[in-house]
Amino acid sequence: MARVQRARAWIAVVVSVLVLVVYGEAGDLGQAQEQYFMRWAVTPWLLLVSGPVVVALVHRMASPQARERMRLPLRTARRSALWYLGALAVSPLVAVLVIATSPVVPEDLAMLFAPVTFLSFLLTTWVMLFMLFSTGRAVRSGFNSAQVHAALPALLTAVVVWEFAIVGLCTGGLPPGPPPVQVCVFLAGPLSVTALAWWEIDRLRTRRGVSLRD
Repeated sequence: MARVQRARAWIAVVVSVLVLVVYGEAGDLGQAQEQYFMRWAVTPWLLLVSGPVVVALVHRMASPQARERMRLPLRTARRSALWYLGALAVSPLVAVLVIATSPVVPEDLAMLFAPVTFLSFLLTTWVMLFMLFSTGRAVRSGFNSAQVHAALPALLTAVVVWEFAIVGLCTGGLPPGPPPVQVCVFLAGPLSVTALAWWEIDRLRTRRGVSLRD
C-alpha cells in the first residue's frame, strides 16, 4: 500500500508539472505554489473538523463490543487533537497579549516586560517548528485514529481529499488547459486517492478480517 501511495503521489507531481508546462501561463506557477502551501495549512483543520464526524459514524456502526474497545483509543486520539490545537493557540494568544499591553507599559518599566517579548518569540519559533515536523505525521495518522479503528485513516483521507478539492476549486479555480483536461486533472487526484483508500479498506477486510462494524 505504501509503495502504491508513493507512486500515485509522484505521478500526481509529474502530471501537474506537465500540465503547467504545456498549458500554464505566467501566473499559474505562483498559484500552484500557493495551492501547495495552502494544502499544508488547511488540511489539518479540515481533518480536525471532519474527523469527529467520520469517527462518530464509525463508532455508530460498530458493535457494542467494539464500541467498548474503542473507548480508550478515542481518548488518545482526542488528546492528540487537543494538543495540536493547544500548540497552535499558544503563540497567537501570547502575541495578542504582548501587543495589547505594550501601549500601556511606561518606558521606565519596559525592560521588565522584555522577558515576555522574548518568551513570545520563543513560543512562536517553537510553534513553527512544531507545525513543520508534526503536521505531516498528524495528517497521515489522522491524530492517532488508527488506534480507534484500522480503517479510519483511509476513510479520513478519502473525505479530506474531496474537501480540499472543493476548497482549491473555490479559491484557485480549475487547473490550466482545455475543459476536458481541466476536468480530468481536477477529478484525477480525489478519485485516485479515494480508490486507494477503498482498496486499503478492502485489504484490511480480506487479509486482516477488519470490518467497519468491528
